[in-house]
Amino acid sequence: MCPHQDLSAAATRQAPAGRPTDADRVISMRNLQHHFGEGELRKPVLFDNHLEVAPGEIVIMTGPSGSGKTTLLTLIGTLRTVQEGSLEVLGHQLRGATRAQLVALRRELGFIFQAHNLFDSLTAYQNIRMAAELVDPGNHQWHHRIMQLLTELNLGQRVHYKPGLLSGGQKQRVAIARGLIHKPRLILADEPTAALDEETGRSVVTLFQRCAKNEGCAIVLVTHDNRILDVADRMISMVDGRIKSNVVVQIAAQICGFLKGIPIFTQLTPGTLSEVADQMRLEKYPAGAVIFHQGDAGDKLYLIRAGRVDISRTVGATTRSVAQLGQGEIFGEMALQDDAPRNATVMAITDLEVYTLNKDAFRAVIKRSAAFEEEIRKVIFQRQ
Repeated sequence: MCPHQDLSAAATRQAPAGRPTDADRVISMRNLQHHFGEGELRKPVLFDNHLEVAPGEIVIMTGPSGSGKTTLLTLIGTLRTVQEGSLEVLGHQLRGATRAQLVALRRELGFIFQAHNLFDSLTAYQNIRMAAELVDPGNHQWHHRIMQLLTELNLGQRVHYKPGLLSGGQKQRVAIARGLIHKPRLILADEPTAALDEETGRSVVTLFQRCAKNEGCAIVLVTHDNRILDVADRMISMVDGRIKSNVVVQIAAQICGFLKGIPIFTQLTPGTLSEVADQMRLEKYPAGAVIFHQGDAGDKLYLIRAGRVDISRTVGATTRSVAQLGQGEIFGEMALQDDAPRNATVMAITDLEVYTLNKDAFRAVIKRSAAFEEEIRKVIFQRQ
């Protein structure tokens, strides 16, 4: 591409860092809103939410009680009617879907909710078997899979126990096995490890990880259990009916690692670094593309994820290269601090991937860095 050619078609602009871009999304949500009641009793509970989840992804959703997590989960699971916005699950648009379409889709979903909803008259084995038969009544392989799941969940000695003879944690594990029995393409779980001890909870999330890795199953977990956060590919935070934060954990960790080595970010706490990472966007440029020209207005900071750039400066009729930068280095920050035009031209030497932070977000970071001492006081106060 010619250095002076418009890059708008070639660069991936304003795409949230690390978000799935493949066409085969398990969940695709746009402008999703929801309310309870009608007329004077109408109460909005979800506001303009956007979310994409790819096959094999484990997404953990957190947030205070009443923030809308469970409502969002039940909408994805077809247990509530989509009122406003767009919500596609496994390629099916839920808004306006018929009852028959929703029933068919539910057979591809796995549900694990806080209320176990086990049938008291059935044994653990029978509760799971009934769920399996609803999906595929003619399958003769269910027995082997049921026993495998119950054994893995340390319930091998409780196969023929009815719920009344099981502890709360044991009932929860039966509910988990019931949700996984038919190898769903999407698992929706609300506090699946809340009633479990650390060892058992770990065995459950290990099972989730295997489903995601080996079967391509996407998993969305609502949880307050910080013992299982390490399994997340993506962390979503909901506040007052809105997805406030949506972070790809691996990408956020990479960005934070880069930022910690840059002087203007060194005094930020891990929490603040994570917030900065969440605001950064991934852009891609081919080799030879100009990122910006000397004299352009400064609108964002660039952090190099992969590739190299050449920085050149023109004085009079002379243009010379003044620096080359690579992975983990930043450029473009000077114009953001003083509103001056770009003082150099930056060109991609190789194919280039950069994370960008816009001017407003950058200035907020600088302000927070100056208030580092105040942030330390807040951390100490929260520990009291």
